[in-house]
Amino acid sequence: MARDTTAALVVIGNEILSGKVADTNSTFLAQQLRAYGVALRRMVVIPDEVDVIAEAVRTLAPTVDVLFTSGGVGPTHDDVTIEGVARGLGRRVVRHPQIEALLRGHLGERLNEAHLKMAEVVEGTELDTGGNVAFPTFRVDNIYVLPGIPEIFREKVLALRERLATDPFHLRIVYVREAESAIAAHLNRTVEEFPDLLLGSYPKLNEPEYRVRLTLESKDRDYLERALAALLALLPADAVVRVE
Repeated sequence: MARDTTAALVVIGNEILSGKVADTNSTFLAQQLRAYGVALRRMVVIPDEVDVIAEAVRTLAPTVDVLFTSGGVGPTHDDVTIEGVARGLGRRVVRHPQIEALLRGHLGERLNEAHLKMAEVVEGTELDTGGNVAFPTFRVDNIYVLPGIPEIFREKVLALRERLATDPFHLRIVYVREAESAIAAHLNRTVEEFPDLLLGSYPKLNEPEYRVRLTLESKDRDYLERALAALLALLPADAVVRVE
């Protein structure tokens, strides 16, 4: 079986926890990483607090290949992600000369201290300028520090495709008109026979065509097709609405 590249996401923002802003970045990242062949293992939402961010970085960064942060990057008082990541790694916050030059060239005499705060990075940060991003993406060790503004977040995630892409997941979908309880034994047996299969079961209410949508995933296409055949052999023939 192909090895998974693993990832985690830390969403940072009091506005998310208070419900003032709906988080769409986590859903977008999860979908894109799946398309890139990367397995997202954890997602956490935390407040704009330096010590909490630092603890999340210390806890999650060693457990995955790639850690993303979303939010808390900007010129205002509550933009403390850089400081939190730095504390979590035991590094200093420094002003990056390339970012400062970029800001000075763009803003000229309008440049102020709030703007220059956006040039602050964690010591050891590398700049990723791939794709069509207007502003470089910050990467320190295995951590990508991304802004929380959804339009910019998406742009940066899409620009990372070439760097992150690995063996893809293959997906098959089975729509079943039986209740989940009626097919549970068949699902359990399939997983026992194919322990590396990622098998999901999702009941659907008020859907006239089917009652459960089953998803089968694997990075090994042959393994996936054998698992699918085994499952279909267990399910009653009249229970299967269609297979995709």
